[in-house]
Amino acid sequence: MTFIYPSVIKEENGTFKGFFPDLDKVTFEGKDINEAIDDAQAVMYDFIRVELTEEDTPQLPAVSDEAEIKLSEGEFVRNICVHFRYTEGWEE
Repeated sequence: MTFIYPSVIKEENGTFKGFFPDLDKVTFEGKDINEAIDDAQAVMYDFIRVELTEEDTPQLPAVSDEAEIKLSEGEFVRNICVHFRYTEGWEE
């Protein structure tokens, strides 16, 4: 399965920090944009893994429309994509 959620990123004092408007309390950061995106993918993957494997009834949040995300000065939106191989019950 592929999941794509928008993130809001801002550079502050040489560090890129961000959050996912749709994923409660999921934040990330990096010393450059590439490191921040790598961290964003890792924390998003962990959030989805917990929802899919540890919850009785997984309920992933709806994805916001990028045009409806309110941004502060200096913030920008970047869609983050993760691939999750969910194989419970898979018979090979």
